[in-house]
Amino acid sequence: MTEPQAEEMPAQDIRVDLALVHYPVSNKHGETIGSAVTNLDLHDIARAGCTFGIDTLYIVTPYEDQHELVQDILDHWLIGHGSTYNVNRKEALSIVRLCKDLAELYEMVSAKWQKRPTVLATSAQAHGTQDSFAETREKIFAGVPHLILFGTAWGMTSDVFADVDGQLPPISGYGSYNHLSVRSAAAIVMDRLLGKH
Repeated sequence: MTEPQAEEMPAQDIRVDLALVHYPVSNKHGETIGSAVTNLDLHDIARAGCTFGIDTLYIVTPYEDQHELVQDILDHWLIGHGSTYNVNRKEALSIVRLCKDLAELYEMVSAKWQKRPTVLATSAQAHGTQDSFAETREKIFAGVPHLILFGTAWGMTSDVFADVDGQLPPISGYGSYNHLSVRSAAAIVMDRLLGKH
């Protein structure tokens, strides 16, 4: 009997989470700020996450008003009128969870998997040694839990990169323009790590 190929692995055995980090991030002047949560990011990244078998999409922000905004959106689609109007959107947004900071994020994910996952950051710029998509994909399909961080605004601060296990390569094309939306970058990363190629 032959061993199953990576693409044959049951979805429930893929242990990958995403986090959309709104603090601490940088503005265009390099200052540390907290960015605003956007409705589009929630919907689009959650929909892509469900498509690729992501377990949970965490929204990281310390601001209470942003928590209230996200909860209002989730309530509409999970228990309000949206829950019956569009059941596909309800399914996608059911993977979204809120947390106030990275420390709480790491605690929540470690408790869920009963071990700290491999935490990988993403950025439009290279920050030291990078973990290849191919090697990371192999580890994911071997059952190793992973948490992938995506920054908002002008990217996560250097403090975030100092406390992770590695960084995935920046997404780049042949054009000179290099400012993808986080929604687009997250979808590309998920396809490279979890797509049926």
